[in-house]
Amino acid sequence: MAEAAVQTICVIIAAKNAADTIGKAIRSALVESLVSEVVVVDDGSTDGTAHAAGQADDGTDRLKVISFPHNQGPSAARNAAIAASQAPLIAILDADDFFFPGRFEPMLAESDWDMLADNIAFIYDPASALQPERFEARARSISLVEFVEGNISQRGKPRGEIGFLKPVMRRAFLDTHIIRYDEGLRLGEDYDLYVRALAKGARYKVIEHCGYGAVVRHDSLSSRHRTNDLRSLYEADDAILADPQLPEPTRSIITRHRDHIRERYEHRAFLDIKAQSGSLAALRYLLTKPRYLAAVSKAIFHDKLEAARQKPAPAAAPPTMRYLLPGEPAGQK
Repeated sequence: MAEAAVQTICVIIAAKNAADTIGKAIRSALVESLVSEVVVVDDGSTDGTAHAAGQADDGTDRLKVISFPHNQGPSAARNAAIAASQAPLIAILDADDFFFPGRFEPMLAESDWDMLADNIAFIYDPASALQPERFEARARSISLVEFVEGNISQRGKPRGEIGFLKPVMRRAFLDTHIIRYDEGLRLGEDYDLYVRALAKGARYKVIEHCGYGAVVRHDSLSSRHRTNDLRSLYEADDAILADPQLPEPTRSIITRHRDHIRERYEHRAFLDIKAQSGSLAALRYLLTKPRYLAAVSKAIFHDKLEAARQKPAPAAAPPTMRYLLPGEPAGQK
């Protein structure tokens, strides 16, 4: 059932040194008839990102480009974009990603949601002219417990956390509950905002239809996070856990995620100290963290095992794209 009245969308793009990709991202948003605003925040770029963004303007007066003189991080950039926009619906687009044509119509055919995501196609060759498979727009709801559980990665398995999904969000819900991105986070800022919204009762739905193209880049900002970014993320979980009203299933799964991130932090901290001050100093540090000794030791063992097993990869055709969610091809019900 469709909403009583179709609402327009603001697309917000936080960009740092994205001059090569920002134009494609902006153009993919501006061709969508339901998009009434595109707000780009150039987060202290040094490569002409703001100029490249302006070159993508289609003359419809829907594009706004804001420039930060210094880098403030994706959370601050997104908050600035939200503050500079007015549309009742907010969509996030990363500066090196793009929308497939017609993304939003199948989404807005759904009702009863505060956050609504569609499937993602991970693109391995951005130069190829790919179109996603047509999946049925079947919808399902995601609970807070399911969302957090889907964001706990496992060694040896392809990353597929549902935190990668890019939902459209209702501004009214965010405003009512005073929810914005945590500007102290430079890693997991999306995860944190979605968890806080779900804890406030947000209705989160996902459809299998694919309208978002995520370009796979091994040098992305998220792949170059600092050790202290992990600390900030587990501290964000701690802040959520400080709410005495959290029900036990919610508290339990967020605690699992917090501990998972904390173990990753301690592993990275050990490696940092080893690189800076030597193995003995790193071992002394680890012995002061008895709670994490087993987890860090296991991670070190697996690192060494993987390094020992490394062999030249056999020649094979690289993948073109894969989907985050399975889907039923349209017309095959």
